[in-house]
Amino acid sequence: MPRLLFSLRCRPCMRLLSAITQAAALLLCTIVPDFSNFRRPQPEIPNKQIDLTPLRSSNVPIIWVLGGPGSGKGTQCERIVKKYGYTHLSTGDLLRDEVNSGSARGASLNETMQKGELVPMTVVLDLLKEAMLANLSSSKGFLIDGYPREEAQGVAFEEQIKPCTVVLYFEVSPATMTQRLLGRALTSGRVDDNEETIKKRLDTFAKHSQPVIQHFSAKTQTINGERSPEEIFADVEKVLDGLSS
Repeated sequence: MPRLLFSLRCRPCMRLLSAITQAAALLLCTIVPDFSNFRRPQPEIPNKQIDLTPLRSSNVPIIWVLGGPGSGKGTQCERIVKKYGYTHLSTGDLLRDEVNSGSARGASLNETMQKGELVPMTVVLDLLKEAMLANLSSSKGFLIDGYPREEAQGVAFEEQIKPCTVVLYFEVSPATMTQRLLGRALTSGRVDDNEETIKKRLDTFAKHSQPVIQHFSAKTQTINGERSPEEIFADVEKVLDGLSS
């Protein structure tokens, strides 16, 4: 022990110790360049207090529109809007619009999505509430396109907003949807229109949509989507016309 104390008082020993300490610090900085990243809190996306009394007291129908990629539900939504004056809402469009708005909530959403994390369901519901209220005075009904994606979303919607009136499910076989999407790929240039990605998208849709259809079976109208757009829309008209009778 005395020898160690004596060696630490030696100038060459002190210089060596200092060099070792500096090297160790440099190595630590190289391995962990920004330790603060490991403790950075996740961005909080506050929920809004929204008065839904006007929406809940209205008689406007709320239609959920379900169908896999390539099912043709987008074409049918366009026809429904044109004939019935319904408001077409897509949660994907609402999220993109909020991000592009420059709001604090949009900035938090952008950070969440850039990390590949799921947007909280409560935030998606808030966006739907706001959009429905904003269009309530001029709308004859609401088409919620591609929603709910899973059973829990549908249950939360009905608990927090209002029960949906009917579910339109455009049923198309995976083979037909794949053929349609591959045909679209010839002109769309979309990177997700390739056979491998299409199969994953169809598998995901089937996995999550079937529980929704089963849970809301009493409200679901299944429409054969493997016909011409005109034939399909004739069945859509029968469903929607029945809502006002």
